[in-house]
Amino acid sequence: MEKRTTSRLFLIVCFFWFSHSLLAQITHHDHSNSSVKNNSIAVVLNSSNEYIPTDLITEQAKSITGQGSFRFSWDEVLTNAYPKGAHEFESQMHGGFNEDPETGIVYTGIPGYGLCSISADLTQWKVLGTDNRLKDNIHGIAFFIHKGVKYLAVAQEEKRVLILTLEGIIVEEILKPVGNEFNFSAANNFFSSDSSNFGVTDITYLKGTIYLAHGYSEGDFVLTIEEKGGKWSWGELAWGGKGDLPGQFKTAHGIYAHDNHILVANRAAGQIVKFTRKGKFIEMFNDIPEGRLICNISYEAEHFFFNGLLANDEEKSAPIYAHTGEKLISTIVPGDLNIPILTNIHHVWPHFVETEEGLRQLYLLVHGWNEGKFAVLKLVQ
Repeated sequence: MEKRTTSRLFLIVCFFWFSHSLLAQITHHDHSNSSVKNNSIAVVLNSSNEYIPTDLITEQAKSITGQGSFRFSWDEVLTNAYPKGAHEFESQMHGGFNEDPETGIVYTGIPGYGLCSISADLTQWKVLGTDNRLKDNIHGIAFFIHKGVKYLAVAQEEKRVLILTLEGIIVEEILKPVGNEFNFSAANNFFSSDSSNFGVTDITYLKGTIYLAHGYSEGDFVLTIEEKGGKWSWGELAWGGKGDLPGQFKTAHGIYAHDNHILVANRAAGQIVKFTRKGKFIEMFNDIPEGRLICNISYEAEHFFFNGLLANDEEKSAPIYAHTGEKLISTIVPGDLNIPILTNIHHVWPHFVETEEGLRQLYLLVHGWNEGKFAVLKLVQ
């Protein structure tokens, strides 16, 4: 009798030891997104060691895109804050964003509708100004403070550059150069030609100077604008030109001032290129996937954000990248979130909203292209 009891106790102990070992293995698999099959039903464990059917995990995976600390979901509520009166123009969206860091107000343009501000909490849109020129496409936009006054500057492809107040009042219009403005002969030769165009694509500001990407052109340059005596006009500094050499471009599409440097999104080359503010080539970002048409660049949360233009054969949309400047951290594919229409991406802008609890919630604002689409992505905590 005692032998039977001892044997049973031994078997019970072995059973519990084996069960505990198996549970530990399954729990470990949960961290690597593996699954265990039981009676032909795939299951995984959540953090509470509860089994979750794979179909629920699949649905959850569809709602999140990205890796590590930069995983995002689609915020449909803030996406739908897009003004109803602008819906007929949304398909034409082909621009970008910028913001006032003091107020958190974001600025963007909708072709045919106008220059807009978006409230810091991303819930309210407002049209700025009444000048019809603001209904032309705003391909690039910059907020800046010059001599203590806040301004906006917009680049309107094949049209003009405008300097404006935050209320949308135009204070300066700069038209295509004539070819004698710059201390860079390649730029002067190009603009003095009858065949030249005005292919401005993006705009930024650094220490009193406005910098323009002029990438929709054979004259693939960075140009500058200066203020003298209250009037804005072309500066002498220009650099670049179309080519493969360091400091040359294959569609200088996006431009962004950061940490006293000028960064250029060299689209067809798939590069982010770093220059001094005087136009001296410094370096290119490492660890950018090859073959991506990098459109624009911005910075927030100690990381750069930039996007490819087109999806590849394996993607539902073009990608957005979170990058340290040295290393790619996360690839965010909005198409994985099943956002309607959004396939090609023209610009992405990171933006913080302060929550009721006093926390800072990171969002990504997305400008689609062909067909245009506005969307808001929310960082998953």
